[in-house]
This record gives sequence, structure tokens and C-alpha cells, in this order.
Amino acid sequence: MKNSELMRRTSSAPGKAVVCMLLGAMFLTANDAVMKWLTDGYSVGQIMACRGFFVFIPLSLLIWRAGGISSLRPIQPVGHFIRAGLVIAGTFMFVTGLRYLTLTDAIAIAFAGPLFITALAAPLLGEKVGWRRWMAVLAGFVGIVVIMQPSGSAMQWAALLPLGASLTGAFRDILTRRLSARETSVALLFYTSLGMTLAGLATAPFVWKAVPLADWGMFALSGMITGCAHFLMIETFRMGEAAMVAPFKYSSVIWAAALGYFVWGDIPDAGTLSGVAIVIFAGLYILHRERGWVLTSSATL
Repeated sequence: MKNSELMRRTSSAPGKAVVCMLLGAMFLTANDAVMKWLTDGYSVGQIMACRGFFVFIPLSLLIWRAGGISSLRPIQPVGHFIRAGLVIAGTFMFVTGLRYLTLTDAIAIAFAGPLFITALAAPLLGEKVGWRRWMAVLAGFVGIVVIMQPSGSAMQWAALLPLGASLTGAFRDILTRRLSARETSVALLFYTSLGMTLAGLATAPFVWKAVPLADWGMFALSGMITGCAHFLMIETFRMGEAAMVAPFKYSSVIWAAALGYFVWGDIPDAGTLSGVAIVIFAGLYILHRERGWVLTSSATL
């Protein structure tokens, strides 16, 4: 009885982590579509600032539910500062890339993020990654190369921007995994959101433009779904092993392809689809190997 109860408790948290990742990926992809729409008329800094104002609406509700201002007390302030810096750098790179790439290409290239997470989970988190998963990571990076080469739009220099954003995102998620052991999710989200908003406002004297009422609605939508998405992502890495939940972020390709087609009429070419398929299968194999480890606590893969 004790063993069965232990197994039930052990498996419940990873399951919740997967659900949070799937929902978070959906919201983040919707936000990427909104940001791509806004890049036609606004700088990255102004997008970050205007969106940031509205992130604090859902965040204030989360803070209230978490116990109020006391839930924001930082235990590791340096960690919050570094995490905010990683998110700011990644956002600047990714949103700039959205200006020049199709939504599907940008998100497909950013799929290197979960592969980076798996590769970094061993040296930075001490998670055990066997040789089979290392081979899957290698295959996934081959898929990224396939995505970048056949597509003419993805071969321009802008393709390096979402790739760089995926690397900073991997470090962010690894750091989140470490910080979430002592920090509340709302604190992590609050200080990162504050840092991004202030970083965007710092560019105001140079690039600020008047915002029509309709566009304020777009900024509000982006801010609200961003707040929800990042809270879900923080909860994901609180409840699940980084290498286990990362592959589920690939579900965003479905939303990216759908939004890219219906909003901009973009149709992914054969190269992009082939590369994405390689990356997804690599991620699913990583998940298969990781699931066996989580349930059996085996140290050998």
C-alpha cells in the first residue's frame, strides 16, 4: 500500500507539469503572433514596455492568491536579477527575429531551446542524461540545421536571433529550476516582468511612438497572456524534471503553423516540416527515456 501511494504521488507532479507546459506553450505561441503583428509599427523596447503594463493585471491576482506582498519577498535577489537579464536578452533577440522571419520559422528555430535544456540539465542541474538521450539531442540539432538551410527566409542573419533566444531561454529555465526550490512562482514572475518593463521604458526617449486605442488592446492582450504563460512555465519546472517536460514545448509548432497560415498566409515548406519532424521525434525519444527514469528512479539509461 505504501509503495502504491508513493508511486501515485511520484507520478502526479510530472503529469501536472506536462499540462502546464502544454498550456504555457499555447499561450506563448499566441503571444508571439501578437508581437509579430506589433513589430510592423513599434520597436522591441516599446513592445516590451507597453505589454509589460498589462502583465501586472493577471500578476496582481496571482500575488493576491499567493498571500499578498509577502509572497514577493526575494530569497535569492541575485538569481532574480540574472533571470530577468536572461529574459530581457532573449526577448530582444526573439522579437527582433519575428520582424524578419515567418512565425513558423522563428518558433521552429527556437525549438533548439528544449534541446539546450536537456544538454545543460546534466552539468548544471546534476540530472542524469544517458548516451541515448545525448544521441537524441544531436539528432534534434541536425533537425534545427535542416530547418535553417532549406528555407530561404530562415537562412538570413535573422535566423541567429531566435537561436540565440533559445539558448538564453534554456539558461533561464535551468535557473528557474534552481530558484523555484526557495522562491515563489509569483516572485519569479514579478521581478522578471518588472525588469522587462523597465528595460523597455529605458528605450522610450529614442524609439517611442504614439499608440492608437486599437493597438493598446493588442498590447493588453499580449500582456495578459504573457503573464499567464510564464506563470505556467514556472510551475512546469517547479513540478517536473527539466529534461522530461521540455519536449512538450514542441506542441507550439501546431499553433505557430495555424496562426501563421490564417493571419499571414504563410505555409511551411518541406524543409521546415522535415526539420521540425526530426526535432519532435528526438524530443519524444528523450521523453520516452526520461519517463522510464522518473518512474523507476533508475540511474542508468
